[in-house]
Amino acid sequence: MILKETIEKEFHNLSKGQQKAAMYLLDHPKDFAVKSAGEIGKRIGVSETTVIRFCYSIHLSGYSELQKMVREQLLETSSTLGQYFTSKMELAEKPQFVANVMEKDLLHIRETIQNIHEEDFDRMVDRLIRTEKVYVSGLRSSFSAASWLAFTLGVVRGNAKLIRPDTDDLLLTISEMDKESAFIAISFDRYMKDTIKLAELAKKQGAFVIGITDSSLAPIKEHADLLFKIHSSEKSTIDAAPALFSFLNAVLAGVSIKDRDRFQRRKEQYEKLESNHFFIQPGGKMN
Repeated sequence: MILKETIEKEFHNLSKGQQKAAMYLLDHPKDFAVKSAGEIGKRIGVSETTVIRFCYSIHLSGYSELQKMVREQLLETSSTLGQYFTSKMELAEKPQFVANVMEKDLLHIRETIQNIHEEDFDRMVDRLIRTEKVYVSGLRSSFSAASWLAFTLGVVRGNAKLIRPDTDDLLLTISEMDKESAFIAISFDRYMKDTIKLAELAKKQGAFVIGITDSSLAPIKEHADLLFKIHSSEKSTIDAAPALFSFLNAVLAGVSIKDRDRFQRRKEQYEKLESNHFFIQPGGKMN
């Protein structure tokens, strides 16, 4: 039993008080590890009974079992890199290391496919086609994916901007957003406050907010009009990257195919450029 996944699965079946306990558990696992059910209840404004019933609702025998699972699963002290290395060491002990690593990636992609609702995907693609301008944000482990998505959307549809808090004038960028804008936030654990704040401000400006994350209970959900969960059974966020890029590629494909007239115009514009000044053909020499 994976505690975080179980909470996500059962969340919408919980009472409001139990949902408060669930959210507090994911945000403050250390408190659950050292405090009693009564103390947790007082902290979040519910009864001790509600906290204990929350345990039953996620198929645990009681609060003691919950504390045990919190210590084992949510208080892992090793870094993402440490978790990544450990999982790969297990695969290294078996033959065909490359195949085993890539098979894990395939598994995460298949599990992500199960999480994606076709109607939500179509709604996202339609919005990215209709919207005037697309903004994309993602920091740390999410930065490379955000950069790739902004670049490729810029190629196939134009007017796509990667937001970089380290260099951009954020107030100016946010002020340019309106109901004709779409804001894509890529946010994975550990969730960066800057990305969440940008999503909140974009929402206030009237932009349509799309969240791409690793949990249906991730902080970005509070501001997202659409939320997509990328699956990885590993604790390391690095292992979510192949499934994430596969999903983003599907988004790009959807935009290209559904808006094929604009894509064709963009393609023709690129083909008219004198590319010899910028690119070298395989085996060629620089002039």
